[in-house]
Amino acid sequence: MSIAGLVNALLVGVAIGLLGRLIIRRQEAPIWLTVSVGVVAALAGSIVARLAGVDTSTLNLLTLVIQVGLAGIGVVLVVATARPDPSDSP
Repeated sequence: MSIAGLVNALLVGVAIGLLGRLIIRRQEAPIWLTVSVGVVAALAGSIVARLAGVDTSTLNLLTLVIQVGLAGIGVVLVVATARPDPSDSP
């Protein structure tokens, strides 16, 4: 994986983490968690694309779709399973 591929995965992960946080209105998951999961899942998407034989050294549509898909699924799962902070309850 090239530096451009890593930067691409990083940008996709941050973007999906922030968008997922804005779209899903539940506030239980901290923003750093959604962004982190987005970045890790986008990097995993790059690895999956590479294993599938897709050239990840350049920006192409198939790699982007795989990264966005995995990052989106990861962020939705984290936000959906987050519980409120126990210190917030009265």
